[in-house]
Parts: sequence; C-alpha cells; structure tokens
Amino acid sequence: MDVDRSVAALSEVFSTLLFFAAAVALLEGFLYVVLARWLKWRLATPILLIAPAFVGLLALIAYPLLWELNVSFTNMNLSRLCDPGIPAGLLTECKGQNMFLGIENYINVFTRPVLQQAGFFQVFWQTVIWTVLNVAFHVGLGLGLALLLNRRIRLRGAYRALIVLPWAIPQIVSLAIWRTELNSEFGMVNQLLAVVGVEGPSWMTEPFWNFFAMVMVNVWLGVPFMMVILLGGLQSIPPDLYEAAEIDGANRRQTFRHITLPLIRPVMVPAVILGVVWTFNNFNVPFVINQLELETSDTLVTGLFRAAFQYNRYGFAAAYAFVVFAILLVFVIVYIRRSGALRSVNE
Repeated sequence: MDVDRSVAALSEVFSTLLFFAAAVALLEGFLYVVLARWLKWRLATPILLIAPAFVGLLALIAYPLLWELNVSFTNMNLSRLCDPGIPAGLLTECKGQNMFLGIENYINVFTRPVLQQAGFFQVFWQTVIWTVLNVAFHVGLGLGLALLLNRRIRLRGAYRALIVLPWAIPQIVSLAIWRTELNSEFGMVNQLLAVVGVEGPSWMTEPFWNFFAMVMVNVWLGVPFMMVILLGGLQSIPPDLYEAAEIDGANRRQTFRHITLPLIRPVMVPAVILGVVWTFNNFNVPFVINQLELETSDTLVTGLFRAAFQYNRYGFAAAYAFVVFAILLVFVIVYIRRSGALRSVNE
C-alpha cells in the first residue's frame, strides 16, 4: 500500500513537471515566432528569458493577492469557508449567509483588538520599536565589525567565519537553542549571570525581559548579514583615496565621514531597506521566543498569524495583511525618495 502511494505521488509530481515544461515550451515558442520571426524585435531574446519568470510571478503572487483582496471584503471565518472564485467576482454569499462587508474589516483593524486585548496601534508601536532597535544594532555593530575586519589583522579569515556562523546556522535551530538557554531555571544565560552574582530574570514570563530577549536574539542573528554586506562595500573603496586624505592631513574621523560613509552609501541604503522590511516582517523570532504568547511582545506579523490561524478570522486577517503591506510600501517609497538611493544609482 505504501509503495502504491509513493508511486502515485511520484507520478503526480512527474506529470506536474511535464505540464510546466510543456507550458514553458509553448510560451517560448509562441514568443519566439511573434517577437523574433514576425516583429523582429531587438529585445526579443531578453523577453524570452524573463517571460517564464514573469508568468510564474503572476501565477504565484498576483493571483493570491487578488484572492486575498476578495477575502478582505468578507466575514469569512472557520464556519463560513468558501472559495471567493477569482476571477468570477466578489464573494457575497456562502452557505446561504451574506458574506460581503465592504470596508468594515479595514475599519475593524484600527478600531477593534487585533489580538485578544491588544489593539492595532499598540501592536504597531511595538513593531516599530522592535524594528528600530534591531536595525540600529544591525547597522551599528555590523559596520563596526566590518571596519575592524577590513584591516590587516592576523586570523582575519577565522574571525569572519566565526562571526558569520550565527547567520549560516538554520534560523529555527538557533531559535530552538536560544529558547532552551533562556529558560529561567536551567538555561545557560541565567546560570552565567548567577556566576557573576546577578539574578537572572524570567525571560519568558516578564513582558520587558521577553521583549529584550527577542531583540537580543534577533541582533545576534542579523548582525553577520549586515557585516558581510558592509564589508563588501568597504573593500570596494579604492585605497588611494585614504592615502590622499592622509597626505592632506585628515584624521580618522574626517576620513570616515567624508570618504567611507559617502562611498558605502549605495550599499548601505538597500541593506537598511532590506533590514527594515525583513525585521518588520520577521515571524520566527517573535513567535518562538514569545513562547507564552504575551501580547506585549507580539508584532504585527505574529498578530496577523494569530488572527488568521488561531482565531480563524480570515476576512479580518486578509484586511490586516493589506494594511501591513501598505505600511511597508509607504516606508520604502519615502525612504528611497529621501535617501536618494535610486537617484545616485542612475547618476
């Protein structure tokens, strides 16, 4: 019986792969005939190369977004579970009950609790504090380590490998270890604090220390990535500039301000954007470290997860997701315009 199931599963996978291969071949053949043979476009080859990925993105991103947008205007929950039917139109009725709510879910996101007690704005400011603290430490410590490792020191390769190690380990493994070590009774962290005469806090039950633990763990995980990115930017700066500045009598602070920072800006700006988006959307660290589900440690993303999969408020969670997406979109647009990242690249 198990063998038959395995063969059936493999046959389904094989048939799915054949279907996609045939679809890509048909798409490429059609575009080749139309663009290269008939219209003879100069950009026919690049279009042929990106067409499968573009269609895949439409299928895997655009369609689910439309589906979720449809759900966000309904009161769908575990007892009212129906297919919205994209592209048939808005879901207005399910099992004989009216489903369409209009923008009521979006209003509820801001006026009603998104968790059991905490409202949207409380969770939002917790997320902002969480993001600002993490990104500040990521950039500050990452830049400091990058500056140290950019110098000629002994065993520089070994130091780089050790610092990158937390980022290289699968995140869920690191978080499982950290949650064990943060145990107030048997964890290594409190035992080390006891050695120096400090009574360790209850990391999992006290709101402040639980939030502190989340930030501490995420800083430990995120600094290596930022260090690697900024170290690459530092190594791209020509040494001649530093030699010229030294001849002109510039000290280290002036050299850092007028040479290092401006020249690593094209690297730092996208790194900060990625850091903010990833930290804002970070689910693993808050969810795993906040083992007891303290609402003072929840972020918008963990709140969204609980609304959808613990409280089964699917329509509300869909609207909630679009609100989070809008916040990040506005941040990225404003940050790019204010920082001039794209302008510097185009120039």
